[in-house]
Amino acid sequence: MLDSAMKDQLSGIFSGLVSQYVFDIQVAPDHESRQELIDLLSDVASCSDHLSCNIADGEGLQFTIVKDGMPTGIRFRAVPNGHEFTSLLLAVLNSDGKGKNIPDESICARVRALNGPIKLTTYVSLTCTNCPDVVQALNVMATLNSRITHETVDGAINQKEVEAMKVQGVPSVFADGKLINVGRSDLGELLSKLEAQYGINEGIVDNSVEKPVKNYDVLIVGGGPAGAASAIYSARKGLNVAVIAERIGGQVKETVGIENLISVPQTTGQQLANDLLTHINDYPVDILEHRCVDKVELDGSTKLLTTSTGERFSAPAVIVATGASWRKLNVPGEADYIGKGVAFCPHCDGPFYKGKHVAVVGGGNSGIEAAIDLAGICSKVTVLEFMDELKADQVLQEKAKSLPNVEVFLHSQSLEVLGNGDKVTGLRVKDRKTDAERVIDLDGIFVQIGLAANSGVFRDVVETNKPGEIVIDAHCRTNVPGIYAAGDVSTVPYKQIIIAMGEGAKAALSAFEDRMRGLIG
Repeated sequence: MLDSAMKDQLSGIFSGLVSQYVFDIQVAPDHESRQELIDLLSDVASCSDHLSCNIADGEGLQFTIVKDGMPTGIRFRAVPNGHEFTSLLLAVLNSDGKGKNIPDESICARVRALNGPIKLTTYVSLTCTNCPDVVQALNVMATLNSRITHETVDGAINQKEVEAMKVQGVPSVFADGKLINVGRSDLGELLSKLEAQYGINEGIVDNSVEKPVKNYDVLIVGGGPAGAASAIYSARKGLNVAVIAERIGGQVKETVGIENLISVPQTTGQQLANDLLTHINDYPVDILEHRCVDKVELDGSTKLLTTSTGERFSAPAVIVATGASWRKLNVPGEADYIGKGVAFCPHCDGPFYKGKHVAVVGGGNSGIEAAIDLAGICSKVTVLEFMDELKADQVLQEKAKSLPNVEVFLHSQSLEVLGNGDKVTGLRVKDRKTDAERVIDLDGIFVQIGLAANSGVFRDVVETNKPGEIVIDAHCRTNVPGIYAAGDVSTVPYKQIIIAMGEGAKAALSAFEDRMRGLIG
């Protein structure tokens, strides 16, 4: 299954393993994916003397990872190909202490403090680009805390279970049978949800004690292209720099294909995120992932940032590079049915709607691209555009028009998401020209209406425009000396990766110039 080049690469990756690992496989003799699973794990195991397979007949298809004769708490009910292959490798490497996605000690301490036992189950699709982040984060938790177990379930080969659990979007995470997350998430967000549900051992983590302030020359909030560029440019000036981010890569990680990053003819969002992290790590930058800033205080020229975990950081210069997130419809019923028919990623959740009728709300490039993708899966795709004409590129419009199962309605306003309590059943819309209302019977709704700036707590500190973008000048300066903004969170026109990178560099250079001129500390 794995070619010789891949096996050679894996041999190098596993060369430093210390413990002995067994893929303990239990699979029904007649399971259609039996041989695929055995071949894959056997090939992986052949790459190291520290890996082996134990194969036994069982019900369904599953395997657990055993370390030195003891279960690690990590189980796959899936053939971890595609995007989840990396999850398999990291599960072994992290258990051995060799993984590259183990969080810093502050986050590790919070994971170890979680009360248990906690049984986590994540339903995934092997085509989903958001699923690996969630799977890998929860596997890390199982590695760090023996009271946590985590199993990854491929919905495609466990369809009856998916239907019984009423899963309509991936990744869907259940904690002891209770749904706690649908869609993109990171370790920090998942950890906060588990802390809220299960509580923590105060003897391990004492949040009552105010944490000391850590001082830097520059604090960068956000880890996408703009934040990465800011960090690299600031570090190259010899400054003491920290990046506070939910995840390195940001919104980029949700992009499947990238073909307009000049000098890089083709890449993926995941690969670009990995490249950003690699580049940042070439410099002495403190990367503080899985955190969000909850409070911003101004003390003279000093800016004090407090995270959701109570950690405090200060600097005379702060660069806000928090990017943007998918914009929601904000109509009745939408929040109730996210993950139950309301979705935002056609690549992740499209396969759940095979042979069904879905709507795509939004007629820009992302909306029409989604409609084209979904047309190959769904029986019918209805595109609803608010304006009187589509905003997508002409070539995309022509492609959509050529598809027999795609219909387009202009000047259509979404009013309400309808459902039966378990799933979406329709969408109530209004024709903006006639004011006539109607209900479209649907199985799913994909929202593709652009992005909203993640300005968050900074809205109370710096000037923002009506959409919430931080107002900047030509040098990325805000109205507050020492606070800068770069990329999609700012008023810079044209939200593009390459522009965000340039703006991040510009913000860093502006901050350095202001420092040299004595305008900031």
